[in-house]
Amino acid sequence: MFRSSAHRTIFGIWLGWLVVLLAYQVIAPMRLRLARPDYALNWTVSETKAHSQDKKIYLNEPLLNEHVSWDSEFYLAIAVGGYEDPNIFRIGTTGGKPGVPLSYAFFPFYPLVMRIVAAPLAWAGFTPIAAAALAGVLVSLVGTLAAMLALYEMARSELGEEGGIRTAFYLLIFPSGFFLAQVYTEGLFVGLAFSSLALLRSGRRGWAILLAVFATLTRAVGVALVVPLLLDWFQNGEWRELDMEWRQIYFKGLPWKAFGQGLLTLAPVIVFFVWRVSYFGMAFNKVESEYFGRGLFSLGYAFNAWKDGLAAVFDTNHQASIYYLIEWGGIILGFTAGIREFRRNPDLAWFGFLVALLSFTSGPAQGMHRYILASPPVFLMLSRWGKNPVFDRAWTVASILLMGMLALLFSFDMWTG
Repeated sequence: MFRSSAHRTIFGIWLGWLVVLLAYQVIAPMRLRLARPDYALNWTVSETKAHSQDKKIYLNEPLLNEHVSWDSEFYLAIAVGGYEDPNIFRIGTTGGKPGVPLSYAFFPFYPLVMRIVAAPLAWAGFTPIAAAALAGVLVSLVGTLAAMLALYEMARSELGEEGGIRTAFYLLIFPSGFFLAQVYTEGLFVGLAFSSLALLRSGRRGWAILLAVFATLTRAVGVALVVPLLLDWFQNGEWRELDMEWRQIYFKGLPWKAFGQGLLTLAPVIVFFVWRVSYFGMAFNKVESEYFGRGLFSLGYAFNAWKDGLAAVFDTNHQASIYYLIEWGGIILGFTAGIREFRRNPDLAWFGFLVALLSFTSGPAQGMHRYILASPPVFLMLSRWGKNPVFDRAWTVASILLMGMLALLFSFDMWTG
């Protein structure tokens, strides 16, 4: 698995990071308490009081409780009790109709992998929720290691071995990088998406497509991987069967292999479409639009949300100011990196730019610094700047301090996006 000293170095950095972060999320809450509630957003005031999560059984398991909050409830519920788990809040409940559980807003692959990993843990004596929580963290951590190795491979050709290691390290210490060690999809998603991109660059298109499909079933934005897949197909597909001349195309037999590869390349879109027209997809749309207020290219909603978020930066509510400052910083960084990388790495740039665009226009101005963890151009751009030792040290200190603050908030069930 670790074919080179650089891979072993990356493994060592990953291992040290996870030990320190896991310990930090245990030790820090033992040393201090945060004043409640959280005034970052209007709705967080009522959701972050002392006993706001007492009735949510999936958020009260003692094992790894610091790594479980907010969306973790739904991943655990799906892994333990399925999408129709009766312990999850439902919308549209009328008369004898039970309504739709909020769990449908979350894609199936991460909780499915959690359930598989949790099975032997349950046999070892863990309670179902404890086994699922431990499995969720383990899956996230392994996915993060895969993402680091993929980033290294994608950066090494331009930045060398040292630059590749630095790129992988910047993923871990990004302000929202602590999400990579929680019961959240970030770790698994970046592992699948970045590995797909790295495999595509190495010529292993079949494996890249398979991981892209899994990424699409982990988070909706995974479907954007079809763009770099199509770019590779156009550039490297079996088009030699076509003899092109001026204004004429002569077929040396129909190029079935080329067409077959093109259809296979569209697998993420096909899988997404099949899921979208199924009951799961329809329930997803209902919960996302009616409860979470999100949708594809919700331009009007997004414009007003980000306008209000910009105004909040200059408001007297300092908790909201800092929160939205981080959100704006994240989305600006995502767009900037995506645009700057088009010349050097068009495959990565297209995916990164779409990650930023789809996140930015999805509705509420929340979670952007978390969403752009899935954008490889962000870490390539930062690593390129990091060749300057002054930037490298300054960014490392700033990023780790911000990550520590956000990880602490998450450990106390405060809102971090």
